[in-house]
Amino acid sequence: MFIDFAEIYVKAGDGGNGAVSFRREKYVPAGGPDGGDGGDGGNVILKADKHLRSLADFRYRKHYKAERGQNGGSQKCTGRKGEDLVIKVPCGTIVKDKETGIIIADLVEDGQTAVVAKGGIGGKGNVHFATPTRQAPNFAKNGTPGEEKWIILELKLLADVGLIGYPNVGKSTLLSQVSSARPKIANYPFTTLTPNLGVVSMGIGESFVMADIPGLIEGAHEGVGLGHDFLKHVERTRMLIHVVDVAALEGRDPVEDFHVINRELKEYNEALAQRPQVVAANKIDVADEKKVKGFTETMENLGYTVFPISAATGRGVRELINYVYEMLKTLPEPEVFVPEVPEVVYRADIEEDFTIELENGIFVVDGPWIRNLLRGINFDDRESLQYFQRALKRKGVIQALEEKGIKEGDTVRIGDGMEFDYVP
Repeated sequence: MFIDFAEIYVKAGDGGNGAVSFRREKYVPAGGPDGGDGGDGGNVILKADKHLRSLADFRYRKHYKAERGQNGGSQKCTGRKGEDLVIKVPCGTIVKDKETGIIIADLVEDGQTAVVAKGGIGGKGNVHFATPTRQAPNFAKNGTPGEEKWIILELKLLADVGLIGYPNVGKSTLLSQVSSARPKIANYPFTTLTPNLGVVSMGIGESFVMADIPGLIEGAHEGVGLGHDFLKHVERTRMLIHVVDVAALEGRDPVEDFHVINRELKEYNEALAQRPQVVAANKIDVADEKKVKGFTETMENLGYTVFPISAATGRGVRELINYVYEMLKTLPEPEVFVPEVPEVVYRADIEEDFTIELENGIFVVDGPWIRNLLRGINFDDRESLQYFQRALKRKGVIQALEEKGIKEGDTVRIGDGMEFDYVP
């Protein structure tokens, strides 16, 4: 089954929590803190694999989660880092953030990887919070959450040459003639419902990839038929072979067919209309010679190179393929999409902003940074509480509350429900 679109949820591992621990050794009654750091959470990584052909596996599994980091231990032992989760996708997969639509990665080459969700940073153990005046800190810092998001996977076939044209003009037959591909072939429209790839061998160590792009009809750029599903695959190609039924067995005008398909390409993507094209005037074995000659002259007057062929019998096919191969040597590699914004290296230890809202006379302070700070505070310990108060001041929460008009005795709610009276 050929699937070229999928949406999946990815969650990187959370960082492990730092440990609260004290040395307890014989003859060392006050050994001091020795709580180790938590391990970093595992990343979610996508990896291109040339052996995969579609995104079908993602129909049955939508959620992917990396391993969290282990908590720190005593004797300054750091928790183990969470194992990265590597998800294999076909070469040619474009990765987008579902919420923003921004391209995260374009995985073209076999083995190419992209981190789509960064693991959280492990929390610091209490050994880091010891000072000359606070020699036995009874608190540590919790690990930060790993990134989580919904992402879109979109597969665009990687082919040197794309076969375009109306349904039933002989594209699949041509592909089967020049490669080992065996697409379904029958004498009715839309026989081909999925793109087919074939490797065209030109000798030892020399070959190129050809794709049969189905579903192109008038209105394809607006999504008529399966237009949008298949037009995107043309974007990866370096050149096009436009296959036309010069025998007009379907009762259409070959010249008009040619113009209709090119208009669809232009409407979908202006650059596609500028892609080098070679015209394959197919079915000459059953076509009137005058029609073939007239069609050829018309196309050549428009600046196109025309090869009269019979995909069914093989007549003229070798000449067409040789010409295409020589052209490919002069054409650049297909365009690779680049992220639309500079890559941002995620740092979970850089604390995120907070929000302050006034609800029924209560000042509500919330945000990922606040919630993570609360997780590492022991409110039964005076030193831990003092650390919490200093963190609020250092972050600017106290100043922001004052700017909001808070007064002595007003109630402040932090995170999930921790409330206290404001005392300046």
